Amino acid sequence: MRPLAVYEDDTLAWHLIEADALTTLAKLPTACIDAIVTDPPYGIGIMDQRWDAIGSPGLESFEAFERWTQIWATEAQRVLKPGGHLLAFGAPRTFHRLVAGVEDAGLEVRDQVLWLYGQGLPKSRRLSGGRASALKPAYEPILVARTPLAGTLPENLHRYGTGALNIEATRVPRPNASAGYWPANVTLSHSPDCPEALMAKPASGPSRLFYCAKANRQEREAGCGQLPVRRVALYTGRRHQPRLVRNIHPTVKPMALMRWLIRLATPEGGIVLDPFCGSGTTGAATVLEGRRFVGIERERDYVDVACARLTHWAATCGAQRETLS
Repeated sequence: MRPLAVYEDDTLAWHLIEADALTTLAKLPTACIDAIVTDPPYGIGIMDQRWDAIGSPGLESFEAFERWTQIWATEAQRVLKPGGHLLAFGAPRTFHRLVAGVEDAGLEVRDQVLWLYGQGLPKSRRLSGGRASALKPAYEPILVARTPLAGTLPENLHRYGTGALNIEATRVPRPNASAGYWPANVTLSHSPDCPEALMAKPASGPSRLFYCAKANRQEREAGCGQLPVRRVALYTGRRHQPRLVRNIHPTVKPMALMRWLIRLATPEGGIVLDPFCGSGTTGAATVLEGRRFVGIERERDYVDVACARLTHWAATCGAQRETLS
């Protein structure tokens, strides 16, 4: 790893710290963050990534994964303002460990959002007689937790601007109605090649849920033109196959989903922290939603990708503001 480095744009809309989350969180001031939206390691060895594997340092077992979660969540609880929300992605197999670690750190478990999708491949051995050892993954749970309030909810909102979810900003559009549907704790992703009409009006009628497409190649690679092309195994719709890409992160979340989560959990003008920044999707979504972003990422290759993507999307925001003015 390179020496500790902090990257940022000219407007200070985003900061990216290249370092380990556990050591860096401890150095941040108390009660300085409005919301944490993050996609931490799941502890399931996704696509054989070293940083996600049980058996790697800090994740020697599922019990160790839970203790590791409690360590970073304890610091997350400290840096969040009273009533600040933590939204953390997880995997079905280890989500209970994530929730227990966060709860033991002192945060209140409030809900979970289920992100449903149709794509994905089973990590399973195919056995004789048409049998296998696992189901195909089709959802990821997102923990919704909150730091304890300082007084009543109205008092906390008045003093810190945190404690409540932004319902009006995340309503799902409703045909021929001024107010959309109340946001639900289920979101759905379509395949990138689904017709737009199908996403807007499924066969069962106008949707009451939030829909978004999964991240396509154009979205994954935006801003990464100056990075080297590398061969990695990525999901192509039917199987994981080697592809030549510049954004090498294996689990890039869709921008529309991350923007919706940012709006839901963060007050306008607030600061969002992602201790496990990866390729920077949370940061890009934060900037696009007019909030400020602080990211922490340990892996050098991902830092390069995140910087490129954050620079691109911040410039896009600047161009949009200039056009409006």
